Amino acid sequence: MSEMHATTIFAIRHRGKGAIAGDGQVTFGNSMVMKAKARKVRRLYRGKVIAGFAGSVADAITLFEKFEIKLEEHHGNLQRSAVELAKDWRSDRVLRRLEAMMIVMDSQGLLLISGNGEIIEPDDGILAIGSGGSFALAAGRALQRYAPDMSARDIARAALEMAAEICVYTNHNIAIEEIE
Repeated sequence: MSEMHATTIFAIRHRGKGAIAGDGQVTFGNSMVMKAKARKVRRLYRGKVIAGFAGSVADAITLFEKFEIKLEEHHGNLQRSAVELAKDWRSDRVLRRLEAMMIVMDSQGLLLISGNGEIIEPDDGILAIGSGGSFALAAGRALQRYAPDMSARDIARAALEMAAEICVYTNHNIAIEEIE
């Protein structure tokens, strides 16, 4: 989905629960690992929303802050907050330069918010972004389809582990947040 390096974020809604998993690698340029245990998956809005980001760390922190403000303004409404953030992202000259993507989830919805103002809700309840996103997406879809008894959390972990075995910008330091 995105060619941003230094991370993989995977999200799934499965069997009544949701999970977002992210690895911990931060890469400087194309040749050096700067940090191995970054936390790119967080809880927002009083713990009712989980979010994961791919892209520039500073840009993603800015987006987390802006999205949390939107969640407060719209009383935790995920869809409305995402639309308002995307509008700002498109129109604000400072925000427009941010190089990051976010996956956000609450008890009802799962959305990808991109810097060009797109908001995407997946048909199958699975999203993945970052340099290892395609690998994690394929693994997660296969697990959801052929190992349906696995939990959302277990599928998210396994998808990230598989991506880490293939993608040089993804490591095995996996953080997972789960939501009912």
